[in-house]
Amino acid sequence: MIRFFSEDVPFRPQHIRSTRSWLEQVIEAHRRTTGEVSFIFCSDRHLLGINTRFLQHDYYTDVITFDYCQDKLISGDIFISVDRVRDNAKKHGIPASEEFRRVMLHGCLHLLGYADKSPAETSRMRAAEKKWLRTFTR
Repeated sequence: MIRFFSEDVPFRPQHIRSTRSWLEQVIEAHRRTTGEVSFIFCSDRHLLGINTRFLQHDYYTDVITFDYCQDKLISGDIFISVDRVRDNAKKHGIPASEEFRRVMLHGCLHLLGYADKSPAETSRMRAAEKKWLRTFTR
């Protein structure tokens, strides 16, 4: 089951049912089963604390994914900074709702085994994002 929470900011994503269904379709298309996937929306400050504490990174980021997958069962916690996503949407001149979808998808793709540490991995991740973002319908 895919669930949505907010930690220290009042936030609720748009189109929850269609977003949940879409992300489940992405997971199923990879021949995996949706387990417990939680999206936790929070502030820059909160996510920076997580980034520093668990990853030893002292910088802001838009998303951090904790992978609890077992075999083909996809489970994890995906923390998303509302502040970062809104800023990135403005920077790229796109609606915030579109950037939130991309970041949620990005977190799910990490759970599905996609990485973005090298240029080749980042290219593969971006291609998957573009492909699946085209399939979202409300």
